[in-house]
Amino acid sequence: MKLSVHSYAPLIQNRLRSCNRPLVTYRFLHRILTENEERRMLDKTQQKLCDENATDFSDLRALTINCTLKPAPQGSHTANLLGVVETILVENRVSLEQIRLVDHDVAPGVYPDMTEHGVKSDQWPDIWRKVEAADILVIGTPIWLGEKSSVCQRLIERLYGHSGQTNGQGQYVFYGKVGGCIVTGNEDGIKHVGMGVLYSLQHVGYTIPPQADAGWIGEAGPGPSYGDSQEGKAGYVGFDNDFTRRNTTFMTWNLMHMARMLKDAGGIPAWGNSVDLWQEGRRFDAPNPEYR
Repeated sequence: MKLSVHSYAPLIQNRLRSCNRPLVTYRFLHRILTENEERRMLDKTQQKLCDENATDFSDLRALTINCTLKPAPQGSHTANLLGVVETILVENRVSLEQIRLVDHDVAPGVYPDMTEHGVKSDQWPDIWRKVEAADILVIGTPIWLGEKSSVCQRLIERLYGHSGQTNGQGQYVFYGKVGGCIVTGNEDGIKHVGMGVLYSLQHVGYTIPPQADAGWIGEAGPGPSYGDSQEGKAGYVGFDNDFTRRNTTFMTWNLMHMARMLKDAGGIPAWGNSVDLWQEGRRFDAPNPEYR
């Protein structure tokens, strides 16, 4: 079964670099608005940050995983806000891929390949290769009943299935990678959901930079979601929210900066945190309890 992964970077870079418009445009896949419509994603401040950036991020790889409950081709509000993150990434020449997890046959479980544990089909091993290759992981999730989506929970459980694996330095396999999250929904829950997602990522070994979460929520009760057309006026719901735009920008840049720092440093130093050395008996100067 072919894995549906969308690689935006070369296409968007070529199109954006060749135009003289002051605002960036970005083409959504399976978004809420009319198909094939382009929307301005970055405001002038965000675009200026990209244009005046002097740091080379071109050797970084990013993966966004949308944990919407809606399968393609249905539109996704979470994809709308992830689009801002993705635009900033590709504007800075980060190689980007995006996965909508619900479109794939990912079995429940906490092992790397659930077909080895009685499940007939599991596409997770294909997705894992994308996760393993990425320097930056951004998880996008809607809020349902005040919590992250069930799809997001399954993603976290499958990531946890690799928590015993190690990298070339004997550290847990997620060391040297950075993670963040985007949250959308109505009413409340951004901080609660962000707390759970980011805790899970750091627990398995991801590095979480400052302010690594961002989101948008509407008023209490049923109502429009991020990216919906605004009733009675031009524009889209949430696009004019400075708080969301600022936090999404800060998160994306902090992810890039932290990934740049880790890659330049060769990852996190492997002294005191190498699983392989610990199993060989190394205790990294810890006092021997037998001599107390």
